Amino acid sequence: MLVVLGMAVLGAILGAWNARKRNGNGADIAQYAAVYGIAFALLGLVMSLILVRLVI
Repeated sequence: MLVVLGMAVLGAILGAWNARKRNGNGADIAQYAAVYGIAFALLGLVMSLILVRLVI
């Protein structure tokens, strides 16, 4: 689960950075951070499940 949490944090950071680069206000930055965080967490979950299934 650490992979999922790490990917969520990474996604939130990248989302906030992307919104700030596009000159977004605070609400835009929060929304981008949330969406990217959720998307990266789901990606991390899928990667984690695939890795566990391959190893075990």
